[in-house]
Amino acid sequence: MGVMGERLRTQALTDREDYWSSAAAAIDWHSPWEKVLDDSRAPFYQWYAGGELNTCYNAVDRHVAAGLGEQTAIQYVSPVTGVEQAMSYYELLEQVSRVAGFLHSIGVHKGDRVVIYMPMIPETAVAMLACARIGAIHSVVFGGFAANELATRINDAKPKVVISASCGIEPSGVVQYKPLLGDALRQSAHQVDHCLILNRPQCQAQLQPGRDHDWAEVVPRSPQLGCIPVKATDPLYILYTSGTTGQPKGVVRDNGGHAVALAWSMKHIYNIEQGDVFWAASDIGWVVGHSYIVYGPLLVGATSLLFEGKPVGTPDAGIFWRTVNKYGVKSFFTAPTAIRAIKREDPDGEFIRQTDLSCLNTLFLAGERCDPDTLNWASEKLGKPVIDHWWQTETGWPVAANLMGTDPVAVKPGSPAQAVPGYQVEVLDESGQAVAPNTSGNVVIKLPLPPGTLMTLWGNDRRYQESYLSVYPDYYLTGDAGYLDEDGYLYIMSRIDDIINVAGHRLSTGRFEEVLCQHDAVAEAAVIGVEDKLKGQLPLGLVVLRNGVNISEIQLRQELIALVRNEIGPVAAFRLVTAIPKLPKTRSGKILRGTMRQIAAHQPLKIPATIEDPMTLELVKEALAKLGYIFSSG
Repeated sequence: MGVMGERLRTQALTDREDYWSSAAAAIDWHSPWEKVLDDSRAPFYQWYAGGELNTCYNAVDRHVAAGLGEQTAIQYVSPVTGVEQAMSYYELLEQVSRVAGFLHSIGVHKGDRVVIYMPMIPETAVAMLACARIGAIHSVVFGGFAANELATRINDAKPKVVISASCGIEPSGVVQYKPLLGDALRQSAHQVDHCLILNRPQCQAQLQPGRDHDWAEVVPRSPQLGCIPVKATDPLYILYTSGTTGQPKGVVRDNGGHAVALAWSMKHIYNIEQGDVFWAASDIGWVVGHSYIVYGPLLVGATSLLFEGKPVGTPDAGIFWRTVNKYGVKSFFTAPTAIRAIKREDPDGEFIRQTDLSCLNTLFLAGERCDPDTLNWASEKLGKPVIDHWWQTETGWPVAANLMGTDPVAVKPGSPAQAVPGYQVEVLDESGQAVAPNTSGNVVIKLPLPPGTLMTLWGNDRRYQESYLSVYPDYYLTGDAGYLDEDGYLYIMSRIDDIINVAGHRLSTGRFEEVLCQHDAVAEAAVIGVEDKLKGQLPLGLVVLRNGVNISEIQLRQELIALVRNEIGPVAAFRLVTAIPKLPKTRSGKILRGTMRQIAAHQPLKIPATIEDPMTLELVKEALAKLGYIFSSG
């Protein structure tokens, strides 16, 4: 345990207000706060109450004022279109201030909502910052989401304006957004008066006169608008959690705490300061994109790399490494599923060996649990620190991480290291008692949460309390299961729903997956619990094989069963396992285990809006039929 890290953790919990008051010095304030932490309406805590600032000013204007206008703010790299473009802080300021001027001219004011439905292009970040500039609340919906899902978010957020683009570009081709937007607006009970549409060269959208505005026509001639101060406790954005069905669950982020927390994390966790190049290979539609493509890097005056492409297939498994080399990326952040895809295509790391990666200090992984095999492979091939870290849409920034900018500690594969200063992470049993080290339980965080975390759910304080605060008094329930070891390292093993009960033994599906991935033939694995009359539940494993592997189904099954028996024990009762060509995942790379459980249990299936490839569900049905859990693909 690092001495400096432990000191920061202690300070952030025992001298909470002094600690976060000092951290707030990294942000420019229009007027100072009256109270660092306002707990008068607990559990609805507020940070920097009474203070005023503008997030866009802190992310853009102040860097231009400091003489950094010529520095690249956003480096756009799009292998799917062949376009690479650098946008300086000065150019970003002009674009953002003109979009803000346009929004203001059509009646968008502080507190109004704007839905942004756009692909991975610089204008998406511009739109977000323009909203922040005038105090409007943006809600980014992942580009290409189905029309009905977009409609539910429009109904919930009730925006004055929707900002969109004509299309997104996937490896499979052009995805037209305007027809999807049109369908969503027709389905929505809430009427949207204005749409701002960016036409891309690959597809021209048909605009509806009187409602739709062409970005290329209206933005250049709009006046440049300055920043409007907002309260630190005013909402900056709403972000709907992935996989939402029925009533949307909109996480609300504030302005003040958000800016302070992200600036703190860039320095202490990611080791990024002004002038460094940072790349988060995610999508702006997810929380990673909000925090670490747009706001985090810009708040500290770094260069943020915005990438429109995939880890493999655009054009090959070396695109990540060549991009790191070309643009001098210092810290690189992606999901374990991306590394597994690269590993599957390039198991020997040939592309890594061919590329000079001397600029790269650290690879960060998050978005799902990182199995030790994936982390060890990346670490060995890169010869760099590979840092797993853990957080959620709700927290907005890391909960557990290695402080690479302050006090790095030893890496333990399978663990995202220790709690970040400001978070008091504990593991409780079902009765609310703390469990012993190395004992699994429910992972919780003691209230109050630090700055930058969710304030509530949009328009639904009651649901916020019921979803996160009702199970354990004075604790936020993360929904994850895991344990703390004797050194305070956290191990996230699965969602609470992914704990299976085999003859009275509570076992983590994450542990099974970790073991299965140790087999040389396995690229990735997913394990779910299925019903069993004798034992209650049994683990069922689906594995994706590495490219070029030649092994019989019988041999694979025997070896995997023996491996689990050796690593976990006979108590696991592991005997249901088969290979599958591809696992069902969200676009952000999370495996849809809950959907697979529904298929196995013959439950009514609602295809998640976030699914990357719906055809993978048919592959799951076929695999389960092979194992006797369903007997047809219908």
